[in-house]
Amino acid sequence: MSSPLTDATHALSSSALHDLSPRQRKESILASLPTAGTMLAQAESHGRAPTQADLVEPIQRINEVLRQYGVEFELNDTTTRVVTRIVDRETGDVLRQIPSEEVLAIAERLEELQGRLISLKV
Repeated sequence: MSSPLTDATHALSSSALHDLSPRQRKESILASLPTAGTMLAQAESHGRAPTQADLVEPIQRINEVLRQYGVEFELNDTTTRVVTRIVDRETGDVLRQIPSEEVLAIAERLEELQGRLISLKV
């Protein structure tokens, strides 16, 4: 399965990328990616929103690229939200998580109570 990230990285030859500084490599890859929301717009135009399964592979590919910088993304199973972590590369300790564990717990609890908070009966 092809994705914009793999298409962008394979479009640039490895020798051309090797001669560039890390910042230039990042900028050249980002410049060749489609604009934000293109994939989402395509999915919506086909009459469906992206599912959790649609997001797993792109998140794994993003993690492969950004893990060296101490950034990790994860798809939360219970709330289907993307969790971003900034990790100390040497120790593996989580320095920052967005949204925090507390916010995820509150969101999960609110989803459980959603039917009980609002009564649609007149």
